[in-house]
Amino acid sequence: MNFAGLVIPLLFAGVFVYALVKRVRLYDSFTEGMKEAIPLIVSLFPYLAAVLMLSELFEKSGLSNAVTAFLTPAFRALGIPPEIGKLVLLKPFSGSGSTALLSELFSAYGPDSYIARCACVAYGSGETVFYILALYFAGARRKNLLPVLIALFSNFAAVVFGCLLCRIL
Repeated sequence: MNFAGLVIPLLFAGVFVYALVKRVRLYDSFTEGMKEAIPLIVSLFPYLAAVLMLSELFEKSGLSNAVTAFLTPAFRALGIPPEIGKLVLLKPFSGSGSTALLSELFSAYGPDSYIARCACVAYGSGETVFYILALYFAGARRKNLLPVLIALFSNFAAVVFGCLLCRIL
């Protein structure tokens, strides 16, 4: 058995031993934490439902294709292959949808192609921004749009820089 397979069990055992040394009542602490999770889940649900519905509407309405076609010249100018434009737009909304799109790109262009490498970088360097922001907005008292803009800009800059590296390397 390799060490990576033991990391999680060792982490749990370490926390358990630490709690025993500090004389923390583990079960009571666990149940108290679970009581606090219920209001978080209730406050989180509307944000998650909105993100999931909007991402599905974005795809099913054809708006995704229209925006991708509109942005293709800009993507090309920035060094992003037009074939991965849809992935760049979908990744901030849906992790599972972008995984399916990545698989389609592998099938169409091959896993070792330049397009597939750029797609991997776009997939790996990005985050499902709107899912994370749903968590942020559920817990934040002040709703500020600056984190949205920063996260989207960071995702896009990572894709541009990653495609540049794929072209150079």
